[in-house]
Amino acid sequence: MKICVIGIPGIPEGKHNIKDPRLDRVDALVEAKKKVYAQVDVVGEDGSIDADVILVSRDRLIDVLLKDLEFIETRLSRDPSAAEQAVLLQLQAHLEGEQPVSTAGLSEEEWQALTGHGFHTSKPVIVAEADALGDPETLMVRAFQGSGYICFLTVGGPENRAWPIRRGLTAAEAAGTIHTELQKGFIRAEVIGFNDFIEAGGEKQAKHAGKQRLEMKPYVVQDYDLMNIRANK
Repeated sequence: MKICVIGIPGIPEGKHNIKDPRLDRVDALVEAKKKVYAQVDVVGEDGSIDADVILVSRDRLIDVLLKDLEFIETRLSRDPSAAEQAVLLQLQAHLEGEQPVSTAGLSEEEWQALTGHGFHTSKPVIVAEADALGDPETLMVRAFQGSGYICFLTVGGPENRAWPIRRGLTAAEAAGTIHTELQKGFIRAEVIGFNDFIEAGGEKQAKHAGKQRLEMKPYVVQDYDLMNIRANK
């Protein structure tokens, strides 16, 4: 997934680890050869249209909003349909209130009136206040959590690893992010919720406390589930 970073010092473009402290807590309880954070692509302002989320400093927010306002003004000058014009005017007022398109609460029908339009702020926009700019790692975690993505964990042996997936994926689909063969041969997932894992003090303790569940293909993965995937080879 891609995070567009604008006006935040200390976050260069390229690959970036999302150093969520929850993985650190799990890693302290499960022995493994290495710890692997979820990884994302950081892009600059030119990549805002294709990004999954925008992380922007408060003083640069207006620059991002102006891109969409300028686009709307151009569309309105080209005699759009009545339906499109109504939605564009609604968005124009919303943006002028310094709010991104993603928070305008448009209905599916209203979005359809805008088919083919690409707004910079149609995805989540995370605004960093001045006093938070000195902690880029925490800002990146915040941006990831606001992006519509979550992580599930696999632990023990070679690595304790966070796997990024879109929120709403099933257990079988999540297995496919590790390897396509795991999705094809998926049997079940042995799942421990993050809070249950931490409260029990580890994987064995959680199992002994009856906190491990057997979930089938349709199970919708929750953020930071610990999953042991069983599949036919």
